[in-house]
Amino acid sequence: MQREDLVDLNAFMAVAEERSFTRAAAKLGTSQSALSHTVRRLETRLGVRLLTRTTRSVAPTMAGDRLLATLVPALDDIGAELASLSDLRDRPAGTIRITVSEHAATTILWPVLERFLPEYPDVHVELSVDSAFTDIVSDRFDAGVRLGEALAKDMIAVRIGPELRMVVVGSPDYLARNPAPATPQDLQRHKCINLRMLSAGGLYAWELESDGREVRVRVDGQFTCNNTRMIAQAAAAGLGLGFVMEDAVAAQLADGRLVRVLEDWCPPFAGYHLYYPSRRQPSAAFALLVEALRYPG
Repeated sequence: MQREDLVDLNAFMAVAEERSFTRAAAKLGTSQSALSHTVRRLETRLGVRLLTRTTRSVAPTMAGDRLLATLVPALDDIGAELASLSDLRDRPAGTIRITVSEHAATTILWPVLERFLPEYPDVHVELSVDSAFTDIVSDRFDAGVRLGEALAKDMIAVRIGPELRMVVVGSPDYLARNPAPATPQDLQRHKCINLRMLSAGGLYAWELESDGREVRVRVDGQFTCNNTRMIAQAAAAGLGLGFVMEDAVAAQLADGRLVRVLEDWCPPFAGYHLYYPSRRQPSAAFALLVEALRYPG
């Protein structure tokens, strides 16, 4: 492989990932015309069209998708190996990119990073806070954080937090006006605060369980939101029942602003895990962060 092949392949991958010559050129620090020329040169050399171009969009062709499927993991391996060279330095160094939900970022990662980063000044951590299920390989993240029950089988998973619990809550005023539900089916007679899922765009069906019996309930109400903190505030304001993480409303439960109901239908479940591809060779910096995050027990 010639050196120009690596340059051209990197240019193609940037355009394919960004779906835009303009954004890819800005990312690579080059001009749009130079980038377009580079990609055409690669296509001419290979004898196949790699990108479909229209006035509004750019997308990989079938050949382009096939090339991407080979390029992404190969360049990830190269990146991981380059990062591992930091082991030869006197101090751990490198950049670690992690995709994580807002709840896990604030309750699990940040308390650790607040202590970890000052101790290792040459280590850089980039968090992408997003509730969507991100493909860490194709999106070139070093690791992701998910609940233990949602992990892919080809990943190494490290437990980084305790068990969690969802709770159904309402304000004392709302429950004084509306008898507390005794079963999940009773939720159909209540105003409930819906959660809009960012990953799929649909409304979350409340997942309840008691004695091994699992029930998914579609609820209805005046207010819908894609942020659980707002849902807790709406419940405390008396707009209806909310279904949120227990630790997110611990203060409101303690001071009586919120009251839990259907407690028997809200068992604990596996907490957050850090996960990364099993073929990855961890750098010294990554290994240190994993150990700092590892949950004792």
